[in-house]
Order: sequence, then structure tokens, then C-alpha cells
Amino acid sequence: MTAVTIQCCAPIAREPLSETDAADLAGMLKAVADPVRLRLLSMIGSHAGGEACVCDLTDAFDLTAPTISHHLKVLRTAGLIDGERRGTWVYYRIIPEAVNRLGALFAPLTEPAPRSVELELTPA
Repeated sequence: MTAVTIQCCAPIAREPLSETDAADLAGMLKAVADPVRLRLLSMIGSHAGGEACVCDLTDAFDLTAPTISHHLKVLRTAGLIDGERRGTWVYYRIIPEAVNRLGALFAPLTEPAPRSVELELTPA
């Protein structure tokens, strides 16, 4: 038998997640698993100035204000956004570290993982 090293796809993690990290990330993933919340997160993150007033978000949905508030609360509880009250409105902004942590979960490392495979070569 001959050992041949081949390049495989790049791994998506340097090491397995700890139990605590897995629980934290699962909470974030659960929060963005809803289409409305995913859109809200996207709208806040792409809004000019890096923050969006709740008044800028509600018109994009055919939902009541309390429903939008509920979705924003879920995102806030998950640690993905933060908000600040200014007068009668709340302005929301992305928490970059949290969103980057989610993104890093699925971003492959830059180098493919070398893998050694045993092959039995037979003469042709």
C-alpha cells in the first residue's frame, strides 16, 4: 500500500465547540432562524449610520408594532442587537462581535486540511 496525501475541503473550525459556546451560538441561531428576525437583523446592519430607528423598520412588514417589538426583543435577548431610547423611539444597532461570531461559525479556514489516504495500487 502507498500513502498519498490529498487536499480536502478546509475545515470550518479550529477546534470543537465547548458546551457553553454551543449553547450560546444555538441561542443566536434560534433567534435568526425566523425570517422576520433575519430580515430585521439585515435591515439594522445595512442601515445608514449603523443604526435604525424602530420607526424605519415597521413599514417593511405587514405586522403590528407589538409583533415587531417582540422580534426585536428576541434579537436583543440573544445578544445580536442593542437599543437605545431617544425620546419616543428606540434606535437599534448590531453588536458586531456577536454577529461576527455567528459568521465565523460557517466561514471555512483558508487552508484546506491535508489528509493522508492509504491506496492500494495495482499495475495496469
